[in-house]
Amino acid sequence: MTIVKISDDALARAAGADKLAAAFEKKGCEVHRVSSWGMHWLEPLVEVDGKGFGPATLADVDAILDGSSDKGIGEIAAHPFIAGQMRFTFARAGKTRPLSLEDYEATGGWAGLKRARAIGAGAIVEEVKTSGLRGRGGAGFPTGIKWDTVRKAEADQKYIVCNADEGDSGTFADRAVMEGDPFALIEGMAIAGEAVGATRGYVYLRSEYPDAIRKMNAAVELCADIIAPFVMEIRVGAGAYVCGEETSLLNSLEGKRGEVRAKPPLPALEGFLGKPTVVNNVLSLAAVPHILTEGGAEAYKDIGFGRSRGTMPIQLAGNIKHGGLYEVGFGVTLGELVNDIGGGTASGRPVKAVQVGGPLGAYIHPDQFDIVFDYETFTAADALIGHAGVTVFDDTADMLGMARFAMEFCAEESCGKCTPCRIGAVRGVEIIDRIAAGGRERDVIELAPQMHNTVKDRGRTVADEVELLTDLCETMKFGSLCALGGFTPYPVMSALKHWPEEFGQK
Repeated sequence: MTIVKISDDALARAAGADKLAAAFEKKGCEVHRVSSWGMHWLEPLVEVDGKGFGPATLADVDAILDGSSDKGIGEIAAHPFIAGQMRFTFARAGKTRPLSLEDYEATGGWAGLKRARAIGAGAIVEEVKTSGLRGRGGAGFPTGIKWDTVRKAEADQKYIVCNADEGDSGTFADRAVMEGDPFALIEGMAIAGEAVGATRGYVYLRSEYPDAIRKMNAAVELCADIIAPFVMEIRVGAGAYVCGEETSLLNSLEGKRGEVRAKPPLPALEGFLGKPTVVNNVLSLAAVPHILTEGGAEAYKDIGFGRSRGTMPIQLAGNIKHGGLYEVGFGVTLGELVNDIGGGTASGRPVKAVQVGGPLGAYIHPDQFDIVFDYETFTAADALIGHAGVTVFDDTADMLGMARFAMEFCAEESCGKCTPCRIGAVRGVEIIDRIAAGGRERDVIELAPQMHNTVKDRGRTVADEVELLTDLCETMKFGSLCALGGFTPYPVMSALKHWPEEFGQK
């Protein structure tokens, strides 16, 4: 019997994978629903005897089975998009059935947890430190140091919280882990529990991911005995972007309004329910099982660039020919990702801008495409890696409009806790609208020397408005309580810097 592999990833299903799988079953094939290879432009991708065909439709079924299909891409593992990757976190992508304990164990699953239980808490933390693993959610804080802080904290109860509130535009790696390799995330959380002395864990998952919610709940139930005494629970958020910030997430997890907490105290000391809590991103935790295998920490550390060690699952999205998930060691250049790996724009027009790090990331000009993927390098360039979502725009993009969107997005998503974010974003939209209108005459009330109020007309030029926008961005950047208000200036100021003519500047 012919074995056909088709992804049950949400993207593949949206592209018609379920109907395609049913059609192959009607032809007498044994269909395995596996995780996605991450070549999203080819979904639904059909695999037969290691060879791929895509994007496949119902009309291609017979041709695929008799070998006459013109949708063939050859050996999937040898495809340049796959062969050029360093897959640690996504080592099982495209190869295993997501909810098969048999598949997971056969591909090295639970080996990291078994070793962790054998070497003990202190040794676990040291291995994570050795690996150089840093938070993959955007902040880049060393994971081992965070775990060590929680491990040393005195408390009757500690918690592991997975931040799966993936809300950045152009990002989908967290979803890919939860839908394609859920046991890896669970194993990583159980190892974290061993490391710090926590017996309970929570995955905070956004409601917009129904497939991931279903997979994670099923996976937790299937492996409950394996991870015991560690107990896990899946909690679903309501889609507030600010709940991607760890303290807002913890408030929401406790049933409170999702708003930022002032620091200190740090969540590592007073987190969920006031207890020491490890809060890590999906990708950080999913990398841990590999690191905890024999020699895994050293192998992980040997890949990377500068202080950014290991691999980063980079998500290529937007107007790009080959959109998908590309896991590679830090140090790859943005130009390589966009042009060589991504194939340039899907429209065929020149690339105008690339936004890295979600809606709060800076817009990077093609002149900067030699910038390497590294936390410190991006920071020095007034940019951020964030969750490593790379969104591409061609030369039709309206950069002033995109800057306005950043302010509008912040105004919509602000929790309202701090003034620079809550009020600043609203004023930012107004200023950009005035810039778009070319400046305007405005009535200004001034205090006359005779101490009487008089009203005078004073012309405000575009240059005046740009200066005001710059001042506002400085206030938001340094005065906001969290990254929502603090990073909103990045797309605004980068657009102004690289495309001044669209803001009426020379």
